[in-house]
Amino acid sequence: MSTRTDAPTRREQILREAARLFAERGFHGVGVDEIGAAVGISGPGLYRHFPGKDAMLAELLVGISGRLLDGGRRRVAEADGVPEQVLASLIDGHIDFALDDRPLITLHDRELDRLRDSDRKLVRQLQRQYVELWVDVVRKLHPETVEGHVRAAVHAVFGLLNSTPHLGSYGNGLPGRTAMEDLLRRLAHGAFASLS
Repeated sequence: MSTRTDAPTRREQILREAARLFAERGFHGVGVDEIGAAVGISGPGLYRHFPGKDAMLAELLVGISGRLLDGGRRRVAEADGVPEQVLASLIDGHIDFALDDRPLITLHDRELDRLRDSDRKLVRQLQRQYVELWVDVVRKLHPETVEGHVRAAVHAVFGLLNSTPHLGSYGNGLPGRTAMEDLLRRLAHGAFASLS
């Protein structure tokens, strides 16, 4: 869950295992004892880190939305305003998310409605801001395209990239990670190129 190179904290380990278990069996299909066992502590020991499963779910879903937005903003700033470079960097960043955080995509699809209203609204707000980063860049590359079509294309590319949890594992006839990354990159760029 961390972009740091040092070892994940206990809290990060708990969140990573909770995401995996929730994605595999659903939020209500997993108990705190199972999450604790996955990280080598007792179920009640989790309460030193989180008030409960609801708090874990909220931190996972709000957290990933915030990370995507922060990463997108960083990528926009680092590309020095060159739209082609910005879009390529945004695509690469989202591909990394789609391949490395597949349980979070599944979790979002299945469990977003379980969040408290305030947390769900925050997730949606962060997601809208992330979408608008992409829309601004794609509009610069395709100024002749109606804004609604650009927004639809951005959402379609997200759908394409976020479909990775439905692909199964790499060993079942799918390309390996590097080849999958290249395929997704070509598909995403192709989708945006079709706006011309």
